[in-house]
Amino acid sequence: MSSRSVTDSPTSTDHGTDLVPLAVVHAGLLVAGGAALSLDRPAQGWGVLLTVIAYVAALQVAARRSGRPDLAALAAFLVPVSVFQVLPDWVLAGLVGTLRFPDTGGLRVDDVIPVAMAGMWVAPLFIAVALAAGRPGRAAVLAVVVFLAAEIAAPMLGLWEPTGDTTRWAGVAIYVLPAEAALGWATAHAFRATRTSSVPTRIGAALAVSTFYLGALVLSFFLIDVAGWSITA
Repeated sequence: MSSRSVTDSPTSTDHGTDLVPLAVVHAGLLVAGGAALSLDRPAQGWGVLLTVIAYVAALQVAARRSGRPDLAALAAFLVPVSVFQVLPDWVLAGLVGTLRFPDTGGLRVDDVIPVAMAGMWVAPLFIAVALAAGRPGRAAVLAVVVFLAAEIAAPMLGLWEPTGDTTRWAGVAIYVLPAEAALGWATAHAFRATRTSSVPTRIGAALAVSTFYLGALVLSFFLIDVAGWSITA
């Protein structure tokens, strides 16, 4: 992770930082996630759910012990963001028809989305925003890189897959990439703007991020896969 404060706050300090716990948590996510995905259904879905819950909880502890208040605040902010991210996924899967979540077991929202998705956005957004030192522009670029890797791997791992008539590259629906860049930008901007605000304000900002992302998804899908780009008289 970057040694620079995520919010470039003059009150933040890098003295006494210890990023090893954060590295261990993310390594543990890879190991535990791999083990969960190797299970048969329905144990696989339950394993993924437990892995995500354990990761989110462990990240909060590791971030606080890192000596980086900015990273601890970021980890906490991303929890409601990730929970609200269920809404855009729900719209894509249940209304737009461009996303599907295979039923691998475990709890599901409206029999459409695994509850595990409510925590699955924390890791990629934490990596993107932390490595970007909280700068929205850099977070946007890093979000595309991180999410592109996730979008390529997800169908092979049975987590989610694109459906419908969408333009694709390497199995990835292209329309999601501009939206995910917008998500990285919005997350970093909202975090910087509300880090010292009240809890209700931060939760509201998290909801605003997901709402903004949903709008970016629908607009990107329309411009890339629906609009005919013709002018008629």
